[in-house]
Amino acid sequence: MQFKDPSETIFYQIEKAIKQYRTMAQGNLNVLGYNVTINQILLMIQIKRQADITQVELANLLFKDVASITRMIELLVRENLIERAENKNDRRKKDLKITKKGEILLEQAIPIISKNRAIAQKNMSKEEVQNLFKLLNKIIINTSKK
Repeated sequence: MQFKDPSETIFYQIEKAIKQYRTMAQGNLNVLGYNVTINQILLMIQIKRQADITQVELANLLFKDVASITRMIELLVRENLIERAENKNDRRKKDLKITKKGEILLEQAIPIISKNRAIAQKNMSKEEVQNLFKLLNKIIINTSKK
């Protein structure tokens, strides 16, 4: 097999698509006037969905290290978008909760995120989306083997 220029591989296209999507998504979120990133919004969504989620679980879901999650949480606490409290049963754990200001942000951000996804998948059939999902999962499985 001949070695291809990186820009001619599917991995380059995947990375390019992700970066382009994130740029568009962040730009659309910025119009809300909050000082938050798309990753911080995604973190808040996970906290809202699962109140007892740990920082390790958040790190795994968002493909970040725990230190990055800790920094994101600290910034969101400073912006009064989430609250952090000591867990009553385990003092080593912290309970995270969305504040009223955070709830308002999510109410505004979620429709924008839905619109971003629709824009990115425009002109793609349901079948194409399903096939892409299957193909990407094959790459995930192939690269997860030990």
